[in-house]
Amino acid sequence: MHYLFLLVAVVMETVGTTALQASSQFTRLWPTLLAIVAYAGSFYFLGMTLKFMPVGIVYALWSGLGIVLIAIIGFIGFGQRLDAAAIAGLIMIIAGIIVIQVFSNTTSH
Repeated sequence: MHYLFLLVAVVMETVGTTALQASSQFTRLWPTLLAIVAYAGSFYFLGMTLKFMPVGIVYALWSGLGIVLIAIIGFIGFGQRLDAAAIAGLIMIIAGIIVIQVFSNTTSH
């Protein structure tokens, strides 16, 4: 169940960040409200995840997955370019998430 909470937190954070970009620096009402609601939901589910997993691992997974998803959304949805260094960095983030999941004993699998 804690991975479901974490997944919901990541999705809501990704929605919030996408809405934040769409809000045009808080000048558009609906994207601004969506960003606020999505971030609040993300922090709620992040807090629920912390009942079961250590904060360092939860934050690493939440932020890492969020970074990768937002980079993909920025590329596809907003036409933002990713150079070779950015792609290499994203690959390293994904590798770090895999290492935590496969080799770490600090979290239940």
